Amino acid sequence: MSILNLDWKPEFGTIYTWFAMDKFGKIAVMVNNCFGDLPKAILSIENAEVLLDELTDYMWEESDIYDSYPENKMGDTKVDLYSAQRFSHLTTRDEVDGWIKERSHYTQKLREYSLPSIKGLFVYHAVEGSYEGEDYPVGYESNTKTGDYFRFLMPTVCATIDDFPYKLRRIIAVSKTIDFSKEKVIDNDEINEFFPDLYIG
Repeated sequence: MSILNLDWKPEFGTIYTWFAMDKFGKIAVMVNNCFGDLPKAILSIENAEVLLDELTDYMWEESDIYDSYPENKMGDTKVDLYSAQRFSHLTTRDEVDGWIKERSHYTQKLREYSLPSIKGLFVYHAVEGSYEGEDYPVGYESNTKTGDYFRFLMPTVCATIDDFPYKLRRIIAVSKTIDFSKEKVIDNDEINEFFPDLYIG
């Protein structure tokens, strides 16, 4: 199992989930799908893996430490870009939209598809694949490479930093330039430029 530190490199078989805040305070879940980098700001924190696990458990309302969670946002989940490989069983954008809509209503159980509707979180996925071009985000007109993060799901009611326990906020990466409502793809090679800091507050 990988240990997160400044020497860590993405590798096949190990998926990490980290969290980011844009310049307007909106929060995103970033799923590295084995190949996406994590910001050095996160990797430099002692016990980063433990803190990320605690934050992930809190997001899923499975925490052994915290028992109070934000109220349901009662919003909607909107699909932006989606993985060609993951949704290869569906042939059109309308089918993908319908498939996710059936699984994302805020009255349903908490799952990735309902993170935007219930929790108010953006969801970004890193492009995966055993070779370049095997997978790509459908709907994006420019080229992407393995590890680039694409905006998969969007909320209509957004979470803020106040939705997270104070002690867990320090593992959330912060951008002074990114706006999740506009940023469809985040270049993996520039992850440290986009997210140079952690939340302090």
